[in-house]
Amino acid sequence: MDKPLTGARVLAIAVGAFAVIIGVNLVMAFQAVSTFPGLEVKNSYVASQTFEGDRAAQEALGWTVTPEYDPERKILSFAIRDRAGNPARVQSLEVLVGRRTHVRDDRRPEMAYVGGFFQTGIDLAPGKWLIHLTATAPDGTLFRQRLDFRFGVDPDHPDGAEDGDDDGRADRFAPRPETQG
Repeated sequence: MDKPLTGARVLAIAVGAFAVIIGVNLVMAFQAVSTFPGLEVKNSYVASQTFEGDRAAQEALGWTVTPEYDPERKILSFAIRDRAGNPARVQSLEVLVGRRTHVRDDRRPEMAYVGGFFQTGIDLAPGKWLIHLTATAPDGTLFRQRLDFRFGVDPDHPDGAEDGDDDGRADRFAPRPETQG
């Protein structure tokens, strides 16, 4: 026998539905806040005061950076070159490697200078990666660059979908340096 739909039951259904919606929203908001990497700079106004001078000094160095990753040897390397194409004279180098969407995979590897390249051993999963590179010239000029690159994905596919291997292995490296000063 069916019970009649009363005001109390309608109220319980409405409260339950809104409780589920609010609960899901709270979970999603918590996930968004807890995985967001944060700010690029602590105070954008202060950073903007020296931006043009810093940019001009960095551009005067004439350095270019090319990242490469060997997934078999698990070696990440950077070729930092001057205007003439020679290895740049780098006093110090700091690197942050991570994903764009969360800080869980962020790593700060120690780089070693080997045969004209800065190298480190690091195990990177296939996909899109973000590198924040800060190098210091012998005169103290800072060189900062953000490099977006990907490997183990199809470079011709607009969203970087996997390269179509049935076994799921990433056997193709496609560096994509997209730089921003």
